Amino acid sequence: MSVEIEPKTLIEYVGKGGIDVGDDLVVLIDHLQYACKKIAALIASPFNSSLGKFVEGSGNSSGSDRDAPKPLDIVSNEIILSSLQRSGKVAVVASEENDAPVCMTDDGPYVVVMDPLDGSRNIDASIPTGTIFGIYNRLMELDHLPHNEKASLNSLQSGTKLVAAGYVLYSSATIFCATFGSGVHSFTLDRSTGDFILTHPSIQIPPRGQIYSVNDARYFDWPEGLRQYIDTVRQGKGKYPKKYSARYICSLVADFHRTLLYGGVAMNPRDHLRLVYEANPLSFVAEQAGGKGSDGKSRILSIQPIKLHQRLPLFLGSPEDIDELESYEDIQQKVNPGYEV
Repeated sequence: MSVEIEPKTLIEYVGKGGIDVGDDLVVLIDHLQYACKKIAALIASPFNSSLGKFVEGSGNSSGSDRDAPKPLDIVSNEIILSSLQRSGKVAVVASEENDAPVCMTDDGPYVVVMDPLDGSRNIDASIPTGTIFGIYNRLMELDHLPHNEKASLNSLQSGTKLVAAGYVLYSSATIFCATFGSGVHSFTLDRSTGDFILTHPSIQIPPRGQIYSVNDARYFDWPEGLRQYIDTVRQGKGKYPKKYSARYICSLVADFHRTLLYGGVAMNPRDHLRLVYEANPLSFVAEQAGGKGSDGKSRILSIQPIKLHQRLPLFLGSPEDIDELESYEDIQQKVNPGYEV
């Protein structure tokens, strides 16, 4: 008689019965997943549009008017900050929604960087959104410095020092996709039990895809190299002799998740996405799945951040697609006339 093995939950996977990332990190991940479940429920609620009258105008933002915080951005940020504070395992959190890093537990062993709700402009149209996060060890050699200085330096660590990173996709399913430095694994929320269940272990991005993801409406603002690349691959005249298709959601987590599973390249060629809490975590995930993250010239994880909300172009995807794209050299968009949508 065979014994049916219960599916493994996220916490079981990272705990002693799984890859055993250590008690402190398990506690942090447990509090992070709890916060993301709350955000998932909030996004799906028919009452989320009423949040505006309670929080309109509150919070801080580093972005332009186009990226100004929406009510759900602010609430999601508060949910995650509160949960991480209760974990007792986090010294500093750097968030897109805060001008400066937030200090928490002085002796917390970890530093968290995050975009609490990427793509929130799409919520009213029920288009997928996501949370992006990266986790570093606290730099204990900085403990003697003043709070603000050590918080800033801890938040500006190179992406090569990431301990863990991932994203949570809020869509038809809620998916927690993460790497702890040894492969990429995806967990799907079982709404009947409230557990994230391992559904996609050891994800490997295809070496090459047949999909590119970019806002084609910006075509005439692109540099010559990028236009040549797109023209070439969609005619099937590139190194892969089949015509590429375009798929673009304008939600970074959703576009990246599809690219991770199906291959190809997802990109924003202008200085728009943030290095610290968008490009670095997603590039770490991409590399752990066998893919690449680039700014069009350099490996993302090799770029040393110099300020918290630093922006740059971002190209993520299959290794052969990224290599071919970079071979066109002139692919970073320098023209930025200011887009309304």
